Parts: sequence; structure tokens; C-alpha cells
Amino acid sequence: MTGLWQHELRLFLRQRIALPALLLMLVLSAASVWAGLAEVGRQNAVIERIQPQQAQDLAAVAGHALRDEDPGNAAYYTFHATWDRPSPLAFAALGQRDIAPYVLRVRALALESQIHESENYNAELALPGRFDWVFVLTFLAPLILIVLLHDLFSGEREAGRLRVLSVMALERRGWWLRRAILRTGLLYGVMVVPLLVGGSVAKAGLPILAVAAIAALYLGFWTLLCLCLSRLKLGSIANAATLAATWLVLTLILPALALLAINGAFPVRQGVELTLAQREAVHGGWDKAKEKTMQAFFRHYPQYRATKPVEGGFHWKWYYAFQHLGDLSVADQTRAYRAGLEARDTWTWRLAVILPPLATQVTLHRLAETDLAAQLAYQDRIRAYHRQLREFYYPYIFDERAFGPTEFNAAPRWSE
Repeated sequence: MTGLWQHELRLFLRQRIALPALLLMLVLSAASVWAGLAEVGRQNAVIERIQPQQAQDLAAVAGHALRDEDPGNAAYYTFHATWDRPSPLAFAALGQRDIAPYVLRVRALALESQIHESENYNAELALPGRFDWVFVLTFLAPLILIVLLHDLFSGEREAGRLRVLSVMALERRGWWLRRAILRTGLLYGVMVVPLLVGGSVAKAGLPILAVAAIAALYLGFWTLLCLCLSRLKLGSIANAATLAATWLVLTLILPALALLAINGAFPVRQGVELTLAQREAVHGGWDKAKEKTMQAFFRHYPQYRATKPVEGGFHWKWYYAFQHLGDLSVADQTRAYRAGLEARDTWTWRLAVILPPLATQVTLHRLAETDLAAQLAYQDRIRAYHRQLREFYYPYIFDERAFGPTEFNAAPRWSE
């Protein structure tokens, strides 16, 4: 049995296209892994730089904002760094990490405009984006596989050897299947070896094997498709053209049409519109009666009703009250915005059931924690942290307590 495989390997490597195709895939796979590792390394470096810079900023703020022991000044001038560190698998499937923020500095002011300064996209259905390993697997590997398999039967028939080979073969189906498995296996091998090396460098652990398994299933789908088409007894050129057209439809045309359909079915206002609405509400707070603003705020924080009334001109209590009310004014819009994004993502997964290229992308992005769900989870963590900040400062602001270095250093810090 081993001799048959060795014989098929020698025959395959004698073909002019064999080694160039495998070498090309090896180069593409290695380049994509290198690019992914470089991008993840850059993002980690940015996150590492943020932390000492944050310490310097805190020291600078403490130097001037605490002179009067005023908590309003401290809350206003202090930026608090948050970050979303890439997972060990992110190098293989960057997903939304190249278009969504992974570092965000927030203050204890209205939050929604700070979060939505950068848009969120439904990247799973987008046309080819950043060059990473998932891109190579989803879009380029099927093309090279088509090159290797399109003439599996037709090439022998056109050379006049098919009938002789069929008579000589002890197991006709096993012979053709062995030939197809060998070619697909070699392609898979040159793709997966760089991935495993990259996983070792990134310390991805056992989950990298799940990525390799999904890649095997995906290439198996395209191998089966090539074998089924070859049974139609078309010529080699016709096989190649038909398979290329199938690739175009499955990987580009249908996902693009699905994107248009999903966006039409679930229209979502852009994040910048939500930001503008929130800022208009905050700016409008300057023109509203202070008593009306404070009463609206006390409905959400009744524990501060007994504080001294706001009198005269500017007061931090009034300022932070209408900042929070600005967030509350767009709460319904924020929920609708998020619900729209989640609905699009849900339908993306549903369509993935019938579109293998899409299924491969969304599954690997989920494994790598680089999809929409991961980005929304980061936003949820920011919102929870922002609430901690606000509620840390509120007792000092509304009860008008002194706020010195000890209190300043006790402010909540972002944790991974």
C-alpha cells in the first residue's frame, strides 16, 4: 500500500504545475502567518506603551487638578485607559481587530460619544479584507486546489490513458480517491505547517488544532466539489472554468449579495449619528434649568437628593448630572444600534450554514475572538468600568467632599 502512495507522489511531482503550486501556497501561508504575528505584536506593543503613558498622565493630572482638592476637576481631566488584548489565535484570523478600536481612553463624562467615535462593521460578510491566514485559506487555497484537481480524470482521458488505467487499477474508485487525497493532503500540509509554527510562536496551545481541523474540513469540501464535477466528463478547460465560476459565486458573489440583503433587512444607524445625538443632548443641558436637570438625575440616583442645591452659575454637580442624562437620552438608540448589529451577525451565522467559505470565516473569527461578539463584549466591559468610575466620583462631587491624592489613587483601574 505504501508503494502505491509513493508511486502516486512521484507521478504528481513530475507535473509541471505541482511544485510551483505547492511552493506558492507555502509562501502565501507563511507570509500570512508572519503578517498576522506582526500585527498582533504591534497591537500588543501599543497596549504595553499605553500603561506607562497612563501612569505619566495620572501624575500630571494629580499635579494640577488636585490643588483645590476638587473631585470635579480630577474627574474631568483624568483619562482612563482601556484595552482589549488580542487572543493567542488572533494572528490567524484578525477579523475586526483591524477596523475596530482595541484601545480606548475614557473619562467620567458622557460615554456613548467616546465609544462610537469609531464605527463597528459586520466584517464577516465583507469582501476580502486584511491579508491573514484565514484569507489565504478561504479565498486562495480553493483556487490552487482547483488547479491541482480540475484535470484529475479529464487529463488522463485527453491523454488517452484513462481506459488503460481503469483496466489496470484493482480498485478504480480507491485509485482516484487516493490521487485526490494525496494532492489535497500536500496542499493542506504546506498550509498548516506555517500555521502550527505561528501557533507555537503565539503560544496558542491546543486551540490551534481546532483551526487546523476546520481548514481540513474546508479543503475537503472543495475536494469533494472537484471530484463531483469531474464525473460530468467535461474537458479540462471546461472543468477549470466551471470550478473557477463556482469559486467566484461561493466566495464573493453570494456573500456580497447576502451582505446587501442583510443590511437592507436590518438597517442600522451609523455610530457617528448616535454620537452626534448624544453630544446634542449634552450641549442642550447647558440651556436647561438646573433644578430640572438635577431632579431628572435624582430619579436615577435618589441617594443624592439630600445634597445641597445647585445655586449660582457653574457647578460640577449640575455638569456631571447632565453628562449622565446625555447618555440616558440616547439609551434607546444605543440599544437599537446594538440590536441591529446583533441581528446582522445572527443572520450571518444562519447563512454560513449554506455557504462554506462564510462558515469557515465566522467560525475561525469566533475561535480567535476577533468577531463582532468580541468587540461588543469589549464595549460592555468599558461601560461597566465607566459606571465604576462615575460612581466612584459621585459621592465626592455630590456630597462635596475633599478629594486629595489618597482618593485620587483609589480610583478604579482597568483590569484585563
